[in-house]
Amino acid sequence: MVVCVLDVIPPRLARYTTLGLGGPAGRLVEVDAAADVVEAVRGADGPLLVLAGGSNVVVSDDGFSGTVVLLRTHGVEVTGYDDGVLVKVAAGHGWDEFVARAVAEGWSGVECLSGVPGSAGATPIQNVGAYGQDVSETIAEVTVYDRSLDRVEIYPPERCGFGYRGSVFKHDDRYVVLDVTFRLRLSKMSGPLRYAETARAMGVEAGGSAPLEEVRETVLRLRRGKGMVLDPADPDSRSVGSFFVNPVLSQAEFAAVAAKAPADAPPPAWPDGERVKTSAAWLIQHAGFEKGYGRDGVAISTKHTLALTNRGDGTTAALLDLAAEIRDGVRKAYDVTLRPEPVFVGITGWD
Repeated sequence: MVVCVLDVIPPRLARYTTLGLGGPAGRLVEVDAAADVVEAVRGADGPLLVLAGGSNVVVSDDGFSGTVVLLRTHGVEVTGYDDGVLVKVAAGHGWDEFVARAVAEGWSGVECLSGVPGSAGATPIQNVGAYGQDVSETIAEVTVYDRSLDRVEIYPPERCGFGYRGSVFKHDDRYVVLDVTFRLRLSKMSGPLRYAETARAMGVEAGGSAPLEEVRETVLRLRRGKGMVLDPADPDSRSVGSFFVNPVLSQAEFAAVAAKAPADAPPPAWPDGERVKTSAAWLIQHAGFEKGYGRDGVAISTKHTLALTNRGDGTTAALLDLAAEIRDGVRKAYDVTLRPEPVFVGITGWD
């Protein structure tokens, strides 16, 4: 069933985003069945925005003048077994709800992604990752509606163009994700715990395994400590999570950063092929921006340097001004340009 939400005053998109920011929608359509998603998208007149959890978007204070389709599809279905279990998840299904189900069922492969806000359909778009796992490692296929071809297609992983926090679906409203099928191991134990913080918190050697339930509980505890689990009582969770992605630098670029670093605090480094990934949080902190820094109703989280938060009375303009100040400060200090992780809606000229 498709339900058009028709208010005398156009609904503000702030109520549909985890930041709690964003101006009015031109037209709002709420959809709870996959077949109706296609019809709603086909019927959109002009610009289109598809929203589910709203956890990775920054919407302009002016809002979005086109059609906003709210995905409210729901459901998890086991579709088969091969070298694991194949599980199809509706695009509008809550991501952490699915992870909790996977852990309870003994489906291993997404447990380190516990507590990530948003919907299942957003995960391939962003190639969501945290604590040593990326969804691209377990995605078997993605069902998408291609607006240009006006047909539903199945995308295997090789067509998805997965990269670091991105895919062919990101920044392109041609594709609408309808559902995602994951291939998970049948095991009550996790895969290798590659993220040092997780392994250390569990008393496990890096690369070791642990029971799924214990991994989930640990990750949720770590995320809550950083304000990265949605909680109406915690203003630090009113964010899009990490605002900037960790930069991937050439060896020479990383050496230049390291040469400017304090002797007792070298920048983190993770090999990325012939390049080096380093920490955006480290760069922000060592460029002089501390947790809690902010103004005009927005601030860096008091718990995590990478999260920019709406303290309750902020605006998108203020948030972007703060982000630009941080970006420019890091560029001046270390000659590295930070790149935003969320999708900007109705925002131009920010680079």
